[in-house]
Amino acid sequence: MKDIIDLIGRILIAFIFLFYAYDLIAFFGANKELMVDYGITFQQDLLLYAAIFLLTLGGTLVLIGYRASLGAILLLIYWIPCTFIVHSFWNDAPEFVRVESMEFIKNLAIAGGLLIILVNGAGRYSVKRLFATTKV
Repeated sequence: MKDIIDLIGRILIAFIFLFYAYDLIAFFGANKELMVDYGITFQQDLLLYAAIFLLTLGGTLVLIGYRASLGAILLLIYWIPCTFIVHSFWNDAPEFVRVESMEFIKNLAIAGGLLIILVNGAGRYSVKRLFATTKV
């Protein structure tokens, strides 16, 4: 049962990041404008392409379970700075503090899930295990 729960957890957490990658691609211009709102004006294209790369590669590695720990590291490289930049509730107006603090805590919980993947690996149902147990 634990192995199935590991697989479901990996699928769900990978979906978050793959969806974010899709959103960055589909709304590239709008995301550049949003970056200006958060004060990020230096090398926006490079940062967006790097974010898309990290989210796509990291999300895929976590999803398939091949080098899931590396995938979790790549996702954390993106997720932690974005959490502190986008959901900096301590800088927001009082009417936004409650919502932004909830989003901040949610993102920290997702980071915690990534840390669990980083420490425990992909589990039994993964491409890595398939490669290790299959005779070619």
